[in-house]
Amino acid sequence: MLSILMIGAGGIGGYYGARLSEAGHRVVLTARGAHLAALQKKGLMVHYEERLIKCRVPAVDHAALMQKYQPGDFDVIVIGLKSMATEAVLYELGTWLAQSDVPVLSLQNGVDNEPMIARVLGENRVLGGLAVRIGGHIVAPGVVEAEGAAQIVMGEWPSVPDEQDARRPLLEILQSAFEKAGIPTTISDDIRYELWRKLVINNGVNPISALTRLDTQSLTRHPQFSRIVYGMMAETAAAAKADGLDLGKEDVDEMFGLISSFNAIKTSMLVDKEKGRPLELDSIAGAVLRRSEALGIDAPYTSTVNALLEHGLG
Repeated sequence: MLSILMIGAGGIGGYYGARLSEAGHRVVLTARGAHLAALQKKGLMVHYEERLIKCRVPAVDHAALMQKYQPGDFDVIVIGLKSMATEAVLYELGTWLAQSDVPVLSLQNGVDNEPMIARVLGENRVLGGLAVRIGGHIVAPGVVEAEGAAQIVMGEWPSVPDEQDARRPLLEILQSAFEKAGIPTTISDDIRYELWRKLVINNGVNPISALTRLDTQSLTRHPQFSRIVYGMMAETAAAAKADGLDLGKEDVDEMFGLISSFNAIKTSMLVDKEKGRPLELDSIAGAVLRRSEALGIDAPYTSTVNALLEHGLG
């Protein structure tokens, strides 16, 4: 059995942490505030499709984490936080994390988390990852709701072509453990490509959903909004060239078809907007706009929606 630290027990981290705990793995969660208090008092409850998963696992804040545990106590450390928290958590836990060479797996939105982690901990410790076809949210302290196929795609970041990477055996162990826990998992030889393909979807639907307050199905089936969704996806694919990736119309069409086939899902950015929480705008639309500017290309759909959200509209 594996020992897993899940930094961030929100919709994504809470769901995967519960599935892994249910399968017999030793899981430690980090959280804060009322959610942490509920986890410590009552345990974690996850509503997934027609199931209710209940588990009692250790839950701590970051200060208690550093007091009670060493990073070497874990086989892998998973970061499931919102992307805008990555820099702060690396600053807070950086010295603690440096005490060991345990790999760190990011399951976050955007394409900038892995390079940020690598700058602090070194590239040889970074596993890139993404949660695919999952909607997950905290609906009450200690309670998470999740839906979708809830897949994981992960791989060495950065990948080393034609070389045997020391991280691959751990990835294979994790894949086997995740699969046995009911989490469909794929190992990618080019995780940067997969992260950008997910950003195509995220930039396509997250910002516009926060602006319009519409779910994914309403957006992709609307005659006008669907054009904006597709346009923002195409702008994301074009921006990927700044990172050396060649995403084309085939990728955009595939990602648009994928999100169009989803159930009516509230995006994470829409949920954050409704709850008055900060939006992951910089790590999604901002990532596209920075690279578009570096390439000298326009991204009118993304820049317009981003500007409206930055000015508090929607």
